[in-house]
Amino acid sequence: MPRFFCPQPLAIGQTITLPEHVAHHIHVVRLSAGDRITLFNGEGGQYTATLTTIEKKRATAEIKLFEPIETELPYAITLAQALPEASKMDWIIEKAVELGVHAIQPLASQRCVVRLSAERATKKMQHWQGVIEAASEQSGRNRLATLAEPVDFNQWIAQQDLHVRILLSPRAEQSLSDWARHHPPQSVGLLIGPEGGFTEREENDAVAQGVMMLSMGPRVLRTETAGLAALAGLNAIWGAM
Repeated sequence: MPRFFCPQPLAIGQTITLPEHVAHHIHVVRLSAGDRITLFNGEGGQYTATLTTIEKKRATAEIKLFEPIETELPYAITLAQALPEASKMDWIIEKAVELGVHAIQPLASQRCVVRLSAERATKKMQHWQGVIEAASEQSGRNRLATLAEPVDFNQWIAQQDLHVRILLSPRAEQSLSDWARHHPPQSVGLLIGPEGGFTEREENDAVAQGVMMLSMGPRVLRTETAGLAALAGLNAIWGAM
C-alpha cells in the first residue's frame, strides 16, 4: 500500500485534502478513487485512508483506520556528519533514516570542502528535510528523524551531553564493535569526519571534551560509508537488526 507523509492532524472519519506533492504523486502513479493509501504525520502510528477524489493538483482521502505501529530503534542514535562533497549528504541521510537514525547533525569541520552560507544552509535544510520524509515513507517509519542546523565542529563537541559520543578514527585503539559488545544498548552520538577525516587536533580536542575515540577496523572507510556501517554494526550487535 502506498505510504505518504502528511504533516497535519489526522483522525478516523476525517476527510482531508492531501498535500499538493502527495496529490501529484498519486496522479503520476495512476491511483484511483477508492484505492487505499497509508498516511502518517510523524507523531507516531499510521492511518489507512481511502482516496475519494483525484484531480491533477488536488486529491482528498477519508481516514478509515489507525494502527499504532512503531518501527523506531529502542535507543537514539545521533549521526553528527561533517559535510561531504556534492550530493553525498543526500545519500547519507537517506540511508541513515532507513537504518533508524534518531537525529542528524551536520558539522562544519576543518577539512570540509563544502561551506554553507546562511541562505544556502536554509535551502539545504529544506532539501534534506524532504529526503528524510521520502526515506521515512519508503522504510515504514512513522516518526521523522530530527534534522539539526549545521554547526561548527568545535561548537558541537563543547556542548554538554549525557549520552556517549563516539568519534570514529583509524587512530583509535579500541573498535566500535568491541565497545558495543561490552555495553548495553544506549543512546549514542556518532561523529563522522569529511573526506580526509578529522584533523589530529580536532580529534584531540574532541577527546578533551569527553568524546570517546573508536575505530571501524583496519580499513579506512569513506565518509559516506563510515556512519552507515557504524549504524548497521550497532544495530546488529544490540539486536535491532
